[in-house]
Amino acid sequence: SLVVDIGGGTTEVAVLSLGGIVYATSIRVAGDTFDEAIINYVRRRHGLLIGEATAERVKKAIGTAWDESDHREMEIKGRDIAQGMSHSLTIGSDEVYEAISDSLRQIVQVIRETLENTPPELAADIGDRGMVIAGGGALIRDMDRRLMQETGLPVVVADDPLTCVARGCGRALEEMSALGDVFTHE
Repeated sequence: SLVVDIGGGTTEVAVLSLGGIVYATSIRVAGDTFDEAIINYVRRRHGLLIGEATAERVKKAIGTAWDESDHREMEIKGRDIAQGMSHSLTIGSDEVYEAISDSLRQIVQVIRETLENTPPELAADIGDRGMVIAGGGALIRDMDRRLMQETGLPVVVADDPLTCVARGCGRALEEMSALGDVFTHE
């Protein structure tokens, strides 16, 4: 199985087989990076300073990982750089896509590198089963569609992607005696 967890601070990619990790890697590009990219884009493009909370609201409300997604708009408020006064403007989902596109490319690249490092005997299985995506980043509109298009693999968004990794770790700890080799394997 190929699992991609797009969390707040990191994106982790792992190939799992027979109860163990065959290959795993991570990059420090994830939800927080998307927020920072939105902040920088709005400052550069519109001369408006917005905070992290506003950027996160934008990402959740109209963010998209697919350039052909339905267009959405949202009004945001911030401080005009030139005048120092409060100002509001309408931002579109196409702008959010443009802001986060470099981060999306980096995530796609680490998934491709993982696939290149996957043993050939597992590659066919991954080709059939595809990948599961989790974490808050999995909730960005059309993230599954983008990853499917970029990798050619089927993509499934995990049930309750925000908590499934933590619940899985808790379950593994409960079953530690049965999974002993997974925890002690070097």
